[in-house]
Order: sequence, then C-alpha cells, then structure tokens
Amino acid sequence: MSDRPAARTRTVTWEDPAPGLAAAADLSGLEYLRAIFEGRLPSPPMALTLGFRGVSVDEGRAVFSGEPAEFLMNPIGVVHGGFAMTLLDSAMGCAVQSTLPAGAAYTTLETKVNFVGAIRPDTGRVRCEAVIVHRGRQIATAEGRVIAERTGKLLAHGVTTCLLQARSGFAGPSRRAPASGAADGGEARRVQTDRRGDGG
Repeated sequence: MSDRPAARTRTVTWEDPAPGLAAAADLSGLEYLRAIFEGRLPSPPMALTLGFRGVSVDEGRAVFSGEPAEFLMNPIGVVHGGFAMTLLDSAMGCAVQSTLPAGAAYTTLETKVNFVGAIRPDTGRVRCEAVIVHRGRQIATAEGRVIAERTGKLLAHGVTTCLLQARSGFAGPSRRAPASGAADGGEARRVQTDRRGDGG
C-alpha cells in the first residue's frame, strides 16, 4: 500500500476569448476593461487559471483581487512569486490601458517587482491596486502594490513601462478550426489538472 498522498484535482472552465478581443477594436480601453470586469465580455483565461479577477477600473487606476491557494505553492512552501507578479503586471497594464482611446493598444516593455512579504495559502484574499504614473505618446509607466486584505500588510510592489501604438500593430488570435471532438468557438473550454501532494 502506497504512502503517497492522494492527488488533488482542480477544474478550470473558460470562454473563447476571441469575441471579446474583436469587440475591443471599437471600444476605448476603459470601456473594454469595464465590460470584462462587469461580465459583459469573457474574462481572460489566464486570470481564471490563476484564480484572480478584476474588481474595478477607472481612468488611470485598476484594482484586482486574488485568493492564494495550495495549487499556487512552490517547492519551498509559499505561494510562487509569479502570482503576485502576475497580479501586478495585470493591474498596472490595465491602469495604462484604461487611458487609451479606441484603436490604441499597449504591450509591456519592462516590469520590476519587489517581494516584501511571503504569501501563503492561509494569507487570505490579496488586493492589487495600480495607478498610472506617466503617459506620453509612445511610452507609459505605472506602479502597483499587493496588499493582504485581512491585515493590510504590504506583500509586493512594482513598476512597469509600456509601449503604446495602434491596435493594428498587434496580431490577433489564431482562428484555426478546432480539432475533431473539441469544443467549437462558442462553447466554454475546460481543462482538469491532477497533481500529487508531494511538492513535485
């Protein structure tokens, strides 16, 4: 009889992101983000995979929240730093995007993050708030902070630099036909991952 712990299972379900991306072409950055945050357009699959969401967005400011969990742990027993870094990258990028007119887009050039407090599965919900610092014609910068909601403790903070350009300069998603037996473009996708509780 094996002493190995039973596997945990987590199921993630998401919608086809392509229709939302297509709608973005006719919306300002703020209109687009509010449509996502309010559930009128699909959430990005990456956010659903990592377990965080957009809370609010105004021009030049974005707020996200996430729930640290066991599936985010690294081999040293804390939540991987990539969780906080992804929250910061998302919130800071959205703070920039919220200032853009229809037809404009951005991409991240650089992000720097300082981890100042460990995040553990029992830390509870964390909140990431980001604000724009500067927006020029081609370059924008923003800063953000990740805070434990229960204690108010600062866990991480960061800054980002983004490149601004016309949306036409960015490639859209591939619209290849789904493989036989796969969900079509209008259905939700689902992936189930099993993992062993052995830290591997």
